[in-house]
Amino acid sequence: MTDFVIHGIPGSPYVRAPLLALEEKGLPWRLDPLPMGGNRTPDYKARLHPFAKIPVLDHGDFRLYETRAILDYIDQIAPDPVLTPSEPKLRARMNQGIGIVDSYVAPRLSGAVTFPRLVAARFGMAVDDAAVVAAIPAAQEVIDELARLLGDQDYMAGPALSLADVMLIPHLAFMPDFAEGAAMIARHARLAGWIERVKARPSMAATDWAVLLDRFPMPQAAEPVAAHA
Repeated sequence: MTDFVIHGIPGSPYVRAPLLALEEKGLPWRLDPLPMGGNRTPDYKARLHPFAKIPVLDHGDFRLYETRAILDYIDQIAPDPVLTPSEPKLRARMNQGIGIVDSYVAPRLSGAVTFPRLVAARFGMAVDDAAVVAAIPAAQEVIDELARLLGDQDYMAGPALSLADVMLIPHLAFMPDFAEGAAMIARHARLAGWIERVKARPSMAATDWAVLLDRFPMPQAAEPVAAHA
């Protein structure tokens, strides 16, 4: 099968999600790495994404952007193993989880807390500590609801891995790695267990931030800003 090419910034949760899906399916892929801020250049907007977001998928002569659309395409073009439940209620839970990632996890947690605590420090960006502290209650609200929805299930949409887990784990995998994140999940043992269970999958090892940077070195930064979609 023709290689799948993902254009994006290594380490971005939204870039990692389709890489995870491709790994779970055993499909050939490569990453076209962008520098920090590379998605905001006029060239990128003209060639790949008119709204300056990441990731973008190329599969042969087919180009697609928007992470959820990319995941659906991957799941349909290679249906084994299936990542979308057939039972309507479980499928609805999966879609609910994906919506929560886009609407609440990304802005409240990844953008407001994880990025300044882990990414900004790594790339020498200034961090507004007061803003991070102020963002914690809204981020905690998201974590609490995710824990409630997980309940005693193994995965976010029932007994098997789904696209909801693929979308969510790139955001939550960072939680144990910084103090505020560890504190937010400390009250939710089953959610912490879910993080560790999904992190143990081979697809996670293959798409680890350090692994991606080693295989696909980032070009020199264009500007100190990253955007996701």
